[in-house]
Amino acid sequence: QVHLEESGGGEVQVGGSLRLSCVPSGFNYGSYCMGWFRQAPGKEREDIASIDTDGKITYAESVKGRFTFSKDNAKKTLHLQMNSLKPEDTAMYYCATDTLRGRRCWPLRNNYSGRGTQVTVSS
Repeated sequence: QVHLEESGGGEVQVGGSLRLSCVPSGFNYGSYCMGWFRQAPGKEREDIASIDTDGKITYAESVKGRFTFSKDNAKKTLHLQMNSLKPEDTAMYYCATDTLRGRRCWPLRNNYSGRGTQVTVSS
């Protein structure tokens, strides 16, 4: 059973940093597209980053240069390092996977996601 568990959210001030973590279980995450998306109240979902099985990472323009998506295969954990946070980054952040493909992972067409972790950036 596919399960994705996010953690690491919280409240930070503008310009601060957070590192989100995602622990996948129940499937071989290295064989499929993995990614993050976010959704703020009243707004559409926004894909943040994806990684394919070859390690190719794609970022949304809104986070490029500030966010870094990585995999720690030794700990079987994925991370989203978020720096220089802005108020518009405030949202619920979700870890996601597309178990129908392992390449061409952008845009993220996930069929599973976790429950999310809240990120709030205050000014």
